[in-house]
Amino acid sequence: MSGGSEKINYFLSAGYITEEGIVKTNDFKRFTLRSNNEYKISNAIKLSTLISYSRGNSRDVNLAVFNNAYRAAPYVAAKQGNLYGNTSLSNNVSNPLLGLDKNYSGGIDNRLQSTVALDIKPVKWLTFHSSFGSDLDFFNNTAFAYKYANIGTSSVFIEQGGNEVRQKSSLNINRNNTTRWVWDNTLTAVKSFGAHNFTLLAGTTAEEFTFNSLSGSRTDVPEDRNEWYLGTGTTSSVNNDNTGDKYHRNSYIGRLNYNYDERYLLTATIRADGTSKFASNNHWGYFPSVGVGWNISKESFMSSQKIFDNLKLRGSYGKVGNDQIPSNTYLNLASINLPYFFGTTPAFGIAFTQLPDPNVKWEITEEYDLGLDFALLKNRLSGEVDYYNKKVNNALININIPGTLPDADSRYTTNAASFENRGVEVTLNWKDNVGKDFGYNIGGNVSFNTNKITGLYGGQALLDGGNAKGFTTKSDNGVPIGSFFLLQADGVFKDSAQIAGSAQPGAQPGDLRYKDISGPNGKPDGKIDDFDRAYSGSYQPKMTFGINGGVNYRNFDLSVGAFGTTGSKIYNGKKQSTGTDQRDNIETKVANGRWTPNNPNSDIPRASLTQLPNSTYFLESGDFLRINNLTIGYTVSEKVLSRYKIQRLRVYATAQNLATFTKYSGFTPELYNPGDGSHPAGSALNAGIELNAFPSVRTWAFGINLSF
Repeated sequence: MSGGSEKINYFLSAGYITEEGIVKTNDFKRFTLRSNNEYKISNAIKLSTLISYSRGNSRDVNLAVFNNAYRAAPYVAAKQGNLYGNTSLSNNVSNPLLGLDKNYSGGIDNRLQSTVALDIKPVKWLTFHSSFGSDLDFFNNTAFAYKYANIGTSSVFIEQGGNEVRQKSSLNINRNNTTRWVWDNTLTAVKSFGAHNFTLLAGTTAEEFTFNSLSGSRTDVPEDRNEWYLGTGTTSSVNNDNTGDKYHRNSYIGRLNYNYDERYLLTATIRADGTSKFASNNHWGYFPSVGVGWNISKESFMSSQKIFDNLKLRGSYGKVGNDQIPSNTYLNLASINLPYFFGTTPAFGIAFTQLPDPNVKWEITEEYDLGLDFALLKNRLSGEVDYYNKKVNNALININIPGTLPDADSRYTTNAASFENRGVEVTLNWKDNVGKDFGYNIGGNVSFNTNKITGLYGGQALLDGGNAKGFTTKSDNGVPIGSFFLLQADGVFKDSAQIAGSAQPGAQPGDLRYKDISGPNGKPDGKIDDFDRAYSGSYQPKMTFGINGGVNYRNFDLSVGAFGTTGSKIYNGKKQSTGTDQRDNIETKVANGRWTPNNPNSDIPRASLTQLPNSTYFLESGDFLRINNLTIGYTVSEKVLSRYKIQRLRVYATAQNLATFTKYSGFTPELYNPGDGSHPAGSALNAGIELNAFPSVRTWAFGINLSF
């Protein structure tokens, strides 16, 4: 709902969304209320307000249920009536349905966002703008684990026994309160002198973030939800914690926009950013940028040509800083109330459990860009061509350190490396009409990127992607970050004769064969170890691309979009870990196609309870093409709608993630790294390793767009 007058404009909206996930207990609901208002106090003063409130209610699930479902024995019933199949008896895996039904994790999120802005124009060419924005987020999570038995009359299983049992219920409650405010103040001057046009901005930005987390847990809490309070649990199981965070940022900004007759363009910016996440000697970073453009199609010598409707050459250079690390990285903090035993007598003490880097500083991204924009054939064909060179210096990375150092997780955050991305991006679009009733468009983009590390501070390669068999990635000078460094699988030993002349004398027929590449002296040494590892690609794609198109016929419209990548590799950790227990479920392809004396030519190794070493056998192509969106719609004519005082009515149906074409055998080739205690979200050091991935969902939607 919107409206207004010469002095006041208002906008009010409300929305409600409800979604169910592909896991039966996973759902999400959210109500949103938003109000935007603008008040013209005088010709020189304007006041704007924005207020948004949302309340979300979510039920989360443990993604391990997918791994359990993948490994569980298919001949065990998931559930019959109120009893569950006892998968732990058959293959030592938790029943995924039991895991969903006997665990509850629900969160309620109340969020209030607001912005108040004041614009003052003391003279026509000068504007003072001040805005204060706040974001208050209050998230409460309740997690309850029901107790259940595996024997006796209260057993929840069809067949009693096994090792899946929970003797006590438990309750965990978290209260997370987050507050963020940002205050911007800018002064903008706009002046023209003939064909010379100037816009000059100067200002400052201040920001504060605070976070407070209070948590507690108890056992033996009653199952009745009305009694889910910490006070109803046993006092002997008390476990409480309270932690928080706080940091500040402050910036000073200057920017000049200049153009001469809309032909020659210049944008120059300088900003000084300060952060409390670094020590006082490294608080401030200074980040300039400049961009120039030549609007060639505006030149007089282009007026007589009939080919180009738009032709623009542009280039830019700039720096930007990153401080996205924990705010205590440079501080030597002590952990308190840590248990220590003198003989059999417990005591609580203080210890330094995090190794700080007092010299940690801004990560700086420096980028050069050269581009060309064009349109021709009466703007039916348009496109862009860009060359870029982006260098990340002093990259903030978590690196492994020896366990003998005083750090609990043996990870150290520091400015560990520099790397660069270079490439070319091309975009082309064609749009045309055939008669008055039919129109169509088609477009695409492609990007070729080369990533490599250009410097390691300290000289040590960064090993990551660890599992039970060691590391899988090695980031070193001259190779892409997060490159897989693996033994080179070379087929399967067919018989004893092949083993006799190999570097694996202890192997058996059906075992994987590995290439003897090197040894301590740099030459093959007749045995297989870490010296025989080699770089084998990375999750960084060499090419990304997108395709889109659409048609319109009278009141009907159809659009489609697709994207994909080529040149990336994915390490199938799920494939490597499955089968190491004789009770694991095995994929049909492996069970029927593995090496046996009767199937000696198979490229699938023999059945074994030993987890195989990290090798290219588990490395697969990450290439894919995904039809991401297909939409068909119909817009009712204005002539029909005018009878009912309706401005616009469109009905549509859409399919998202309609189809994916890939050779990758895992859940999805498009992996997101959610991070963990040792890695930030999206970390490139261990990217492209699939363990417990969440499958991509396909969505069918039907909707109505209605305006009065």
